[in-house]
Amino acid sequence: MIYPENIEQKIDFTVIRERLGAYCGSKLGREQVEQMAYLTDFDEIDYLLKETQEMVRIMEDSSLSYPRGEMHDLRENLARIRVEGLFMDEEELNQLRQTLRFAVELQQFFGRLPQERFPILVESGKWKVESSRLDNKVESSLAGIIQRIERILDQYGRLKDNASTELARIRKELNAAQGSVSRAINSILRQAQAEGLLDKDATPTLREGRLVLPVPPGLKKKIGGIVHDESATGKTVFIEPTQVVEANNRIRSLEGEEKRERARILTEVTNELRPSVPDILQTEKYLAHIDFLGAKAQLAHVLRATAPELRNEPMIDFREARHPVLYLRFMEEGR
Repeated sequence: MIYPENIEQKIDFTVIRERLGAYCGSKLGREQVEQMAYLTDFDEIDYLLKETQEMVRIMEDSSLSYPRGEMHDLRENLARIRVEGLFMDEEELNQLRQTLRFAVELQQFFGRLPQERFPILVESGKWKVESSRLDNKVESSLAGIIQRIERILDQYGRLKDNASTELARIRKELNAAQGSVSRAINSILRQAQAEGLLDKDATPTLREGRLVLPVPPGLKKKIGGIVHDESATGKTVFIEPTQVVEANNRIRSLEGEEKRERARILTEVTNELRPSVPDILQTEKYLAHIDFLGAKAQLAHVLRATAPELRNEPMIDFREARHPVLYLRFMEEGR
């Protein structure tokens, strides 16, 4: 069937697009909603309707436990790291891990479905994307990326202490130095409070990355040390006691070492995953398609819609039909 070129001007499906976009869980899925276009190829229309019909059955069958993972738009991050020397930080690597995990979970889920009931989505579970699929080598590559990220990030997306031997050493020394400074400055604070130099509710605070004491300006010489800051009212100055200056310098030095080792680790991991960027981008397309498909299934459920029986001939026979836009509006109005 050939539609007039200006059909989209004659029929306004903005309400449908908005509702579909709201059901999508990702920016990638919403972009697919915006890219929707009228189709004229019978086989393509038939395929997409059957695909949506299968997803509706999945979402209405609570026994199937459809996975609910996280997916992120990684395109900007992946485009940036194409430049040698640039790396993904912990948050970006964690988003990549979550996204690839979700893709693997979906693949495994679709792979467990009965072929006779869900022939299209079982095939999609084999990474079918835009008429191509990721082969076993690519699937193994993506699984390897997840494992590599797991070795350096904890469950919260933070760099593990044992991400490298050097990082473990630095953090151990840093914790020890910070503990030493904390004990020393608290000892100085208690003595100053006992002598009536500082208020009982005074506590150590951080200024410029250093642990300091809040002191009235008139008593700063009695405490002794380096003034790093003062309050907006000028009634308090923040002093780094002389006894902890050297230890604080050591902490700053270790923090610099930690920053450099962190960058080295993240650069190394980024270099390892860089060759797989095309495969990751293809996986994102797969996830976007599944997200879009899920949105269509949810809307079909809300509309109580069923897949039509298609015939490749110029015939239209509407039975118990409802206009989707009017149906949604009446439903919202309780009509």
